[in-house]
Amino acid sequence: MMYYNENTFMYLNGQVVKASDAKIDLYSQTLHYGYGVFEGIRSYRTVTGATKIFKEQEHFERLQHSAQAMNMPYPWDSNELIRAAYEVLARNQLADAYIRPLVYAPANMSFSPNSESFIAIEAWEMKPFLGERLLRVMTSSFERPNPRGCRIEAKATGHYVNSILASQEAKANGFDEALLCDMDGFVAEAPGANIFLEREGKLLTPARGNILPGITRATVFDICASLHVEVVEKQITPGELARAESAFFCGTAAEIIGIASIDGNAFPRAWPGTLGATIEKTYQDLVREKITLEVFV
Repeated sequence: MMYYNENTFMYLNGQVVKASDAKIDLYSQTLHYGYGVFEGIRSYRTVTGATKIFKEQEHFERLQHSAQAMNMPYPWDSNELIRAAYEVLARNQLADAYIRPLVYAPANMSFSPNSESFIAIEAWEMKPFLGERLLRVMTSSFERPNPRGCRIEAKATGHYVNSILASQEAKANGFDEALLCDMDGFVAEAPGANIFLEREGKLLTPARGNILPGITRATVFDICASLHVEVVEKQITPGELARAESAFFCGTAAEIIGIASIDGNAFPRAWPGTLGATIEKTYQDLVREKITLEVFV
């Protein structure tokens, strides 16, 4: 996939520059140790024809919280970065796009704190991260990182080594994606998405503590509230997963994507009749501003 070419622009430390001209210090603590934070954000062409970044304030606030959780200096204002993101979209003539802000560290071969951070904002066209057909999922042999060993709710670059290993393992075994459990054997999340299960007219989803509580996950909660669908946050055992009637992943990159089977075991309900399918359609209407959730309250 081509993320940029000689005509692509990005935001780098206060300026919009050609992506092909951008440089990073090869002695950066981020490059050597995975010490950085980032966001994944989407923009959409709305029904009015305007380009709108979905939940831009929430994403840039989380970027700040992630940086603070990782003890990284963060001097930027969210509104300043939102304006920069829109400028990147405009300069690249993008509407339906994926936006990647990255906060990275200066040259530092030690583990000592830094007095400054740097920021880049990139954007490119991207289809749903996990495709558009129902997924065949494999329970990974890798576990989610121990939350007592890292700041699990920070969207930190180094955490995604775990995600890459799990996803590559699943694909090497003929599956579309992985599902990770936590250190105690409870269902956690996909490498880059949260999971919801349908059972007896309600949704179940892993509780906070061993997951990244996604912004799309929060949007699913809002949609369910508007549709009067009960959502239960709890520790989910593999046995409960096996008894689910349907399931789906959700995330900014993945959007809402249904799961056909886990470890070769198909879910009994056909996707078009599931709660997940209803939520998927509502989500797509919401991000393109065809509806507001108040319509359903």
